Amino acid sequence: MPRGRPSRITVYQRLEEAVAELRERLGGLPTPAEAEDIWSDIWHQEAHNSTAIEGNTLVLREVERLLEEGKAVGSKPLRDYMEVRGYADAAHWVYGQALEPGEWNNGELLTLHEVRSVHHMAMTPVWTVDPHPHATDAEGPGCFRRHEIAQFSGGMKPPAWNEIDSLMRQWTDDVNALRYPSGAPFPEVLARVHNAFERIHPFLDGNGRTGRLLLNLLLGRLGYPPAIIYKRDRERYLKAMRRADSDDYGPLGELIARSVTANLHRFVIPAVAGPARLVPLAALSAPDLSENALRVAAIRGRLRAVKGDDGIWRSNKNWVDQYRANRYKRRS
Repeated sequence: MPRGRPSRITVYQRLEEAVAELRERLGGLPTPAEAEDIWSDIWHQEAHNSTAIEGNTLVLREVERLLEEGKAVGSKPLRDYMEVRGYADAAHWVYGQALEPGEWNNGELLTLHEVRSVHHMAMTPVWTVDPHPHATDAEGPGCFRRHEIAQFSGGMKPPAWNEIDSLMRQWTDDVNALRYPSGAPFPEVLARVHNAFERIHPFLDGNGRTGRLLLNLLLGRLGYPPAIIYKRDRERYLKAMRRADSDDYGPLGELIARSVTANLHRFVIPAVAGPARLVPLAALSAPDLSENALRVAAIRGRLRAVKGDDGIWRSNKNWVDQYRANRYKRRS
């Protein structure tokens, strides 16, 4: 393990502390209607990175123009634009259903109907311009595959197609048991569920995108912000998935935990708290001021901050802005 890198247990602890901060002091996750800007930023990032993991060539600027203005800027293949459009539509639905479920979930964390619906939304736009070359009429968006899938390079072999319906029913039962303690760290429980979906590989195409969307639907319904697997972490994600194929869920659990915590600190907590409310220093860090730099400034009395009974230093945006403006001035 690289020197200074926090342990996996520490990563899990930091996630729970950040979520507790959000729930107990800041009122929990805001709905999309309450904080449109937060969810818009996450929406852009997720649509870009999740499709890029699968080979999409659009850059973030092109994704933002496509989603905000409906403009296909650049000269990329039509398939790439439709792929992002479909994923973004599905992600938008996922965030809304996770936080304002209405009549959909019937008291369950996830239903098989929702699984099919997410795949249908994500894949329909690209399927209309570039359908899977081997798909039958019964294997379109939202329909389980009727083909066998070859063994993957890592050694995992998806089950036979005629087993999928029963396996997916069992999978949704397992998902709906997440509300009960399992003894494993929560991020590793999520890792097991996410990996199990990918191992079943229920659809002919789009399983990775659908699996990540379903993971975020679960996170939202459990009071957590979504996880974004960035394209720069693609190899680490795939390696963690291969480890999970052998029932080692730690690397994937850690990746999920780091992503959710980063989204809490980067997008959610600062926006919910506003400029005057005290939040952990991690939620106030920036490229020019790391969490550690802020902590040192707080300890030295250069940054106005309060150390809580839990040992966590807290400040607010106004105080950090004051420190940033004055940190190079000599004190008399």
